[in-house]
Amino acid sequence: MARPLPARRERARINEIFDRFAAALPEPRTELEYASPYTLLVAVALSAQATDVSVNKATKTLFAIADTPQKMLDLGEAGLARHIASIGLFNTKAKNVIALSRILMDEYGGEVPRTREALEALPGVGRKTASVVLNELGIDPAIAVDTHVYRVARRLGLSTAETPVKVEHDLMAIVPKDRLTRAHHWLILHGRYVCVARKPKCAQCVVADLCPSRELFLGA
Repeated sequence: MARPLPARRERARINEIFDRFAAALPEPRTELEYASPYTLLVAVALSAQATDVSVNKATKTLFAIADTPQKMLDLGEAGLARHIASIGLFNTKAKNVIALSRILMDEYGGEVPRTREALEALPGVGRKTASVVLNELGIDPAIAVDTHVYRVARRLGLSTAETPVKVEHDLMAIVPKDRLTRAHHWLILHGRYVCVARKPKCAQCVVADLCPSRELFLGA
């Protein structure tokens, strides 16, 4: 890695990184398909250790018949499991989705709660899932750190932290405030399609000249 830049130059570098992401993709959004806060919550919960493509394939038929907590309860755990059998950990996820649907009906009138505390109290909903939901619904400019965001943040020198939670804290502190609501999406999409794990596509990267890790991959 290159030596750290002086504070003023580093701030300018970070601002330029997110300016370029914004210019390339002004309105990034999750690639998960949903039509309501409930279907968003379910889709994000199902996406743990699974690709968005596989989740969308499963939820296309699932949400056609069960797009509310009550309809999901009517479908039942076994019925849900059959719809999501192509997704990793489908039995556990089916159990959690049915359990959280019951809580939504019993405690929230069938609505998805809008606070982190309430979301994280739901079965199968951790910090990352809650952050995605809160961000996507425009409630909280959260940054959900998955493997892509973690990798990109560290390669770009936006964080040197070793855990997702600490990387999240670093990002929340340095991402320009007017970019916070979209930062998660830019970072995850960049990691998914450009700054990939094994052979990052530096020639296609809009911030390659600002990346302290670029030389590590040149000629790789």
